[in-house]
Amino acid sequence: MKVFHLNNPAAGNGNGARVFHTINKGLAENDLEVESAQTEYAGHGTEIVKNLNFDDYDTIAVSGGDGSLFEAVNGYFTNQSSKRITLAAIPVGRGNAFARDLDFESKYWRDAIDNVAFNQKKKVDVALCKMNGEQFHFVNILGLGFVTDVVQTAFKLRAFGHLSYILGVLHRTISLKPFSLKIEIDGEILNRENVFVEVSNSRYTGKDFLMAPSASIDDGLLDVTLLNKLSRTRLLQCLPKIFTGDHIKMKEVECFKAKKIKIETEPQKLLTPDGQLLGSTPIEIECLHKALEVIVPFEVPEEDRE
Repeated sequence: MKVFHLNNPAAGNGNGARVFHTINKGLAENDLEVESAQTEYAGHGTEIVKNLNFDDYDTIAVSGGDGSLFEAVNGYFTNQSSKRITLAAIPVGRGNAFARDLDFESKYWRDAIDNVAFNQKKKVDVALCKMNGEQFHFVNILGLGFVTDVVQTAFKLRAFGHLSYILGVLHRTISLKPFSLKIEIDGEILNRENVFVEVSNSRYTGKDFLMAPSASIDDGLLDVTLLNKLSRTRLLQCLPKIFTGDHIKMKEVECFKAKKIKIETEPQKLLTPDGQLLGSTPIEIECLHKALEVIVPFEVPEEDRE
């Protein structure tokens, strides 16, 4: 079995670089033939995977966070090889939301190495987003509105480390202004004064935000969470609830499940797919049911259990 190991050295504030050789060694110790590469700039992971000859490999193991997976997935779906291979997540980033939905916990990232060798697989959904003649895929979540504004501000303040996100929330709360949203959910059109939209494939986003408690990565549907117009005080009350998923009980929040979604906003809104800042409205999103095969934690077959 041959594995291509794609590593993001910048993941987890440099944790990716620190564990790169350890992961290569761990894969080799599991009797896997390993070839590896490290990304050098934003978008490099997409280029590397896009240009791989899938006939030469059985699995792509991605060590990084959700952004690293985003790049690998987009390289995967633009790769012209006729053979399709498996993707494995080794969660060593700051946010490992999709790996968490696969039941890989970040603190047990070494177990994810062993599971590449066990080669237990499942097929999961992938979201396809089209906009302005372009497109990309995502496996975790796509946001717009307040959530994207916070990420954009936090990026500018990244010198403050973990405080950058808190500062981003405070800054954007002070300047809070709802926008006009027209959203079509499997043919049903809704008009709202909106604060943010999140389209989720997985339950979690970031490190610990339970954005879509009922989401499933293989049900053929995407979960849509709308936070509609509310006061600054109510917004600050909402944000801590996202850690537990209780935000969906608020009167200002609406939740839907859909296969196809169309979104228009006024004004135009920047997007945050899987933590990246990429693209803008209007957009069309479709759930591609079980379009990607991934490695999942090994389970002993029932007949072999005592």
